[in-house]
Amino acid sequence: MGNLIDYVEEKYFPKKSYDNFRVGDQVKVHQIIKEADGKDRIQIFEGIVIAIRGKGISKTFTVRKVSYGIGVEKIFPYYSPLIDKVEVVRRFKVRRAKLYYLRGKIGKDAKLKELK
Repeated sequence: MGNLIDYVEEKYFPKKSYDNFRVGDQVKVHQIIKEADGKDRIQIFEGIVIAIRGKGISKTFTVRKVSYGIGVEKIFPYYSPLIDKVEVVRRFKVRRAKLYYLRGKIGKDAKLKELK
């Protein structure tokens, strides 16, 4: 059964690729929002990629930011047609595949070292 799923994903896979971002990068995700009057607008969500999960068509990435002292996380499907583009703003040095420990950090404790 796995071969059939791989075949279908390969045949109908969206040919979308972003900049090569990874866990620990600060990114701007440009998301298309559909308004009630039929217009589209682009909303930018900027934060740090704390996780990338899955493979194939079900691949997702999680972006976290702190807004007015409250942590906000969004999970984006990697191949969503509603994502216009993903820009890498800064790269940080991390030694983990998942940065869930940032949820418990506040202020200077949540800082990451920037790559040069």
